[in-house]
Amino acid sequence: MNQHPNLKILLITRNLPPLVGGMERLLYHIYLELRKSFQVAIAGPHSSRRYIAAGTPFKTFPISPAARFFLSSIWQSYRLASTFSPDLILSGSGVTSFASAVAGKLLKRPVICYLHGLDLVEKNPAYRLFCIPAIRSCDAVLVNSNSTAQLAKAIGVRESSIQILHPGVSLPHQKVSSTDGFRNQLGVGSRPILLSVGRLTRRKGIVEFIDRCLPDIIRSNPEVVLVIIGEEATSALKQAPGVLSEIRTVVSLRGLTDHVRLLGHVDDATLSQAYLASQLLVFPVIERPNDIEGFGMVAVEAAAHGLPTMAFALGGVIDAVKDAVSGYLVTPGDYKELTRSILHQLHSPQVSKSSCIAFADSFSWERFGNRLREISLSTAAHHQTQFGE
Repeated sequence: MNQHPNLKILLITRNLPPLVGGMERLLYHIYLELRKSFQVAIAGPHSSRRYIAAGTPFKTFPISPAARFFLSSIWQSYRLASTFSPDLILSGSGVTSFASAVAGKLLKRPVICYLHGLDLVEKNPAYRLFCIPAIRSCDAVLVNSNSTAQLAKAIGVRESSIQILHPGVSLPHQKVSSTDGFRNQLGVGSRPILLSVGRLTRRKGIVEFIDRCLPDIIRSNPEVVLVIIGEEATSALKQAPGVLSEIRTVVSLRGLTDHVRLLGHVDDATLSQAYLASQLLVFPVIERPNDIEGFGMVAVEAAAHGLPTMAFALGGVIDAVKDAVSGYLVTPGDYKELTRSILHQLHSPQVSKSSCIAFADSFSWERFGNRLREISLSTAAHHQTQFGE
């Protein structure tokens, strides 16, 4: 790996551990990959300090309420940029694009923004006023899928500035001899497990799946258990209402209490056990106005454990599941087809563990990091050439 210790990058992001989710894992890995070759500084949440290596220049801001986050992120990012003097500024998502653009403009430095799908359909008036123009002004725009690339073009981002960079995944290297402990903890014995992983938002379609698919699946295979891992989501701009209560309601109304387990947030080791113990990941994402699935990282994580995914072919999910290789893509909204496909895979598995793992390998963090460093170097070099620095 080529080292470029003189290149300095400022990462500005709201999404870092201990916050939980795919974006948080992605942004933390961005930090880890960049610091392999470059000097990195971070402007990020107060709570993230303990996850950042000693010696990394770090300024913090609160993540809520929205107005305080917005103003503080601008000020703290500029303060850090002034002292760190980066060669390049990377915005971790749309909500920090304005802070990144301000620092970039004042210091005359290039800005890259990584977009995740929802960044481009958010309707908050202040976000549309400040962040969308900031995104358009970036020197380079990274997107997590082909679907997000199309959304970026639709809001006026220059096509020449858009580069697709799929999120990475960790491939398990340690073989697990048994998942009995996980299964015994759930009290499911040898029953087949359908797994759902992710923040509990309406676009994930879990309520609809339980209502429209699970009863028919259980009639055909009475031993099936649906295990749901994830918590309800919050954002910098709004609070997500109670999907969890809707799940509990439909489970009760359908008489499915013995067939659904709600685990909430789990640690990485337990999540890995869940992937290994399950027969299928279900990803029944639904179409909702201004609420899209930008990629579908959990499908790649499942594949890395040899677990196939059954999903509706919507948004960025199409990039995250390769049909008949790492799972199956079903016509959006066709719950009968989804039910049939799940039952067929449970009774006569067609997608193999090895094909899932081979697909996931193309998303390794090593590949991701190499591409990210390449883009960072080329963006900084282009700016220096253009402005004679």
